[in-house]
Amino acid sequence: MRSSVRSSPPLQQYEIEHRLTHRNKRQGILHRDNPTPYTATVHEAALRMGFGGRHFAAAQLKRFIDMNELDHVTVRAIPFGKASFHGTGQGIDYVRDAVPQLDTVQLDAHHGCEFLDSEAQLSNCRSAAHHMEGSALSPEAPRDLIQRIAHDL
Repeated sequence: MRSSVRSSPPLQQYEIEHRLTHRNKRQGILHRDNPTPYTATVHEAALRMGFGGRHFAAAQLKRFIDMNELDHVTVRAIPFGKASFHGTGQGIDYVRDAVPQLDTVQLDAHHGCEFLDSEAQLSNCRSAAHHMEGSALSPEAPRDLIQRIAHDL
């Protein structure tokens, strides 16, 4: 994770530590009692980026596979060649609530995190998420794709 934060524009050490702490806390919700259901949709290009070098990239790919084994986590992958891919090119966390007006979107930007919560913004993000999910492989298929990518490293 440190390698991906360092690949951002140059940051002060305290900014790196702040981002790492935030990401670790965010990931903590996946490992607590009664964990929150989580779906990750990732494009093949992101899986092949190789942040942090071969060793780090292989560890990240293994983590995707391991996380997909958890009952409350679903990893979806969008392979190259999907003409209908609709994405933003940046990390997005879309937190859905039982009451849609309470949904929140967190964008990972080079200057830090941004939060979106207006109805117009949420509507656009819902539409993008719907299109991305429609372009993704079935929930069972990413394991094979990710293993092939790890093998190619």
